[in-house]
Amino acid sequence: MRSVSTHVLDIHRGRPAAGVPVTLEKKDGDAFARIKQAETDADGRVKELVAEGQLTSGTYRITFDTGSYFAAQGVEGFYPEASIVFVVRDAGAHYHVPLLLSAHGYSTYRGS
Repeated sequence: MRSVSTHVLDIHRGRPAAGVPVTLEKKDGDAFARIKQAETDADGRVKELVAEGQLTSGTYRITFDTGSYFAAQGVEGFYPEASIVFVVRDAGAHYHVPLLLSAHGYSTYRGS
């Protein structure tokens, strides 16, 4: 599987973060160009942000609209969005970019 996926976990609530708007972009010169917009499923996942075989090397950015997610929960969050910039060096690999989220912080790592 050669693609980009994500998984968002709401660590304050202790469950997947469903309904988080997610945008994937690729750097083109000095700007980023949108590739896909999606929303996390009931398990907090977007299984394919780039279709298999469409991934190319370069710099990508995933932006999570955490503000609208927390607003829907009736929670006042500190970060209106979380953006993660990463580099794809091997277009034949799978890149899983998880987000651990709370109203006042977030972290990420290269998943598998």
